[in-house]
Amino acid sequence: MMELLQTLQQAGQNLLGPAWLPTWTAIKIVVIVAPLLLGVAYLTLAERKVLGFMQIRPGPNRVGWWGLMQPIADGVKLLFKEIIIPTGANKFLFIAAPVLSIAPALAAWAVVPFDDGLVLANVNAGLLFLLAMTSLGVYGIIIAGWSSNSKYAFLGALRSAAQIVSYELAMGFALVCVLLAAQSMNLGDIVRGQSGGYGFLHWYFIPLFPMFVVYFIAGVAETNRSPFDLAEGESEIVAGFHVEYSGMGFAIFFLAEYANMILIAALTTLMFLGGWLNQFHNWPVLGAVTDLIPGLFWMLGKMSAMLFVFLWFRATFPRYRYDQLMRLGWKVFIPLTLIWVVVVAAWMQTPWWVW
Repeated sequence: MMELLQTLQQAGQNLLGPAWLPTWTAIKIVVIVAPLLLGVAYLTLAERKVLGFMQIRPGPNRVGWWGLMQPIADGVKLLFKEIIIPTGANKFLFIAAPVLSIAPALAAWAVVPFDDGLVLANVNAGLLFLLAMTSLGVYGIIIAGWSSNSKYAFLGALRSAAQIVSYELAMGFALVCVLLAAQSMNLGDIVRGQSGGYGFLHWYFIPLFPMFVVYFIAGVAETNRSPFDLAEGESEIVAGFHVEYSGMGFAIFFLAEYANMILIAALTTLMFLGGWLNQFHNWPVLGAVTDLIPGLFWMLGKMSAMLFVFLWFRATFPRYRYDQLMRLGWKVFIPLTLIWVVVVAAWMQTPWWVW
């Protein structure tokens, strides 16, 4: 695929010269965003199917073969539903809030490499860009709760914002450990730093295992997913910050949550699980066979495994209480990440650091 993209780029440059570059950038954006939106739609179906199997029921099975057209039917239904704006709401902010929620989740993919060289923007400060983009999503939630002119929505927005901010710190400190290990903020360099002759034994999840666990759990909490979906506790505050939204407004919040899930799975794969690298590289027989598989498929396979864990959590754990949620973020994760930053920095000064 990478060779095909490079050939198309060279052909466009030969035909149109510098005028080709904006068009080529737009093509690359479409190539990334279109499959992402399709993946978001079908992740909803995968969730319903996985939960159905775990609860011994079929899940969606009426629209299309095996229910495969269910996401399309849901999208069409939401598209034609009436959008009701509450009396007294700030109409501009009410409409802008879903956009502010999903835009950072899509913009973050600009620096995510899917294979060696297969990236929209190979930015040296890619890790910093990701931290900035993932931090912006909280504004959409706060604005949605405030602009709705509803006490239920405002309460849900405050709880959700407090949750996101507290776990954002733990995620940031976990990434500091990755930055120390890789000595680079370029995501491609971070993945290449995990390559070696022993396959997955070079991946950062081994020396940074506590940070791997903290980062993924904090990612589950930051995306407001079960068991940390306090903002949507039906028995407590109806449906959280988006209680007043209907139609496509609600759909965009829904899509933003699943887009963030896919982003967290991708970042976990890049930072700790070797990204597009083959875990069986240089193994006697298995390595020679699996090295024929393109890196893009390894990347997507690892992301799918992490997304399955998201769905597994929802089927397994009961919802946390709010005090438990805050205590886990502030009193467990943040001290643990601070300690591990010191441990990794000291470990790297010894001969026993082999990564």
